[in-house]
Amino acid sequence: MIFNHVQIKIKDLKSSKDFYDRVMSALGYDQVLDIPDVVIGYGTSVHDMFEIRQVDEDAPLSHAVHISFNANTTKSVDDFYRIALENGARCNGKPGPRPEYEDGYYAAFILDPDGHNIEAVYAEQRDTA
Repeated sequence: MIFNHVQIKIKDLKSSKDFYDRVMSALGYDQVLDIPDVVIGYGTSVHDMFEIRQVDEDAPLSHAVHISFNANTTKSVDDFYRIALENGARCNGKPGPRPEYEDGYYAAFILDPDGHNIEAVYAEQRDTA
């Protein structure tokens, strides 16, 4: 784990919650935090999560964000992509191998309802010994 949590500010918490409930579920991540009308967190715990926060005068909309989530299988990357598009996301890179990043890197990219570039990636584990 490289971070405790990452947060993006979004325009509409209710619609983004509906979107991310479905998309994060495809990757096996559950809701782990809910501060009503303010923040929703997804992950494995409150110390390993992705948050969406409602914009207000103290929290302006996030711009130019790219976040990549680990997936356990190529199928979960495919499911993430399909579910995201079914729920209002736009394609930013169809599921498939990305050998330009590294061997065994399989990813999909979508633009969420606020235009954030969200990626799901399955990276094959290689024995480096």
